[in-house]
Amino acid sequence: MSRSRRKISIAGITTAASEKKDKQLANLRERHKNRQILVYSFDDTLLLNRNEVGDPWLMDKDGKAFFDSEKYPELMRK
Repeated sequence: MSRSRRKISIAGITTAASEKKDKQLANLRERHKNRQILVYSFDDTLLLNRNEVGDPWLMDKDGKAFFDSEKYPELMRK
């Protein structure tokens, strides 16, 4: 894949390599709370999603932004 390039000049705003651990913890919290809801209420309309349990703004990455591909050609590599 030595010639693999990005098609769109967009990259994550981060110093972290990945959000994998953050996403794993958020999903763990979501599953735990939903299990508690189902055990005590038996009502599946009360189930939560990941964004209601955790805050995506507290994760390592802060979204994505466009960059100038002419100025930063090294960022166009995958």
